[in-house]
Amino acid sequence: MRVNRKAIAAIVLIVVLVAAALALWRVEATRWRAPFNLSELPAPCRAARFEYAAYIVCEIDLNKYDVGIHHSRPGGQAYGSLDAFDRAMAADGRPVQLAMNAGMYHEGLGPVGLLVENGRELSPVEAAEGEGNFYLKPNGVFLIGEDGKAALMETGKFLAARPAVKFATQSGPMLVIDGAIHPKFLPDGTSRYTRNGVGVRDPDTVVLAISLSEVSLGSFARLFRDELGCPNALFLDGAISTFSNGEKTLLGGKDPVGPIISVIERK
Repeated sequence: MRVNRKAIAAIVLIVVLVAAALALWRVEATRWRAPFNLSELPAPCRAARFEYAAYIVCEIDLNKYDVGIHHSRPGGQAYGSLDAFDRAMAADGRPVQLAMNAGMYHEGLGPVGLLVENGRELSPVEAAEGEGNFYLKPNGVFLIGEDGKAALMETGKFLAARPAVKFATQSGPMLVIDGAIHPKFLPDGTSRYTRNGVGVRDPDTVVLAISLSEVSLGSFARLFRDELGCPNALFLDGAISTFSNGEKTLLGGKDPVGPIISVIERK
């Protein structure tokens, strides 16, 4: 029997390509599989895909929802987790639609940089130089003004303007600054973590996003600018990123949290 070497080579190539496609499919299936039922997502939120990662994206209309920043119980003790925060808010008659960690913290869970809750400054602006993501300048401040409008400002501009704020949290780095990606980001660097952040599309629209898989800062920034239409966006944290629907934590939750951002539906 005469062996057709070209036919055998073609068959082997097809088998290799099919095996590679199946392997890629398995990786993608794992990457896009949410660790919860999508029906558990709160009303303003949806699952989204961008580039190579999966996200939960929440687009908050400030005409329908109140956005706040929180850190401690009335006695001064940090909530420490979204579960504890959600329970405390429900017990107080103010159940939240969703919650997310909203900034970095020191040992003891004290906030790094500015934190304003209900018009009261709990921690001042941090403008010094330092190491780590927070100090990758420019960093910035996400705020809800006394007029109920949202803004996201580079820290220097915030200090120059000193707007009247009801809620504010400082973090870093900025992801998007006036439509431009942070100048120190690589297009798709090797630093990959689960990440969460906040963007402001316009004064009445706040956009929250948290990744379901590890992403680079460059890709995360493009999500806010190119997919979600936010001219300004701020990195909140990575690795410890956590998200709840007001009743249970859907993502993260193994690590403690400091500042917390909440979304409450207006009655």
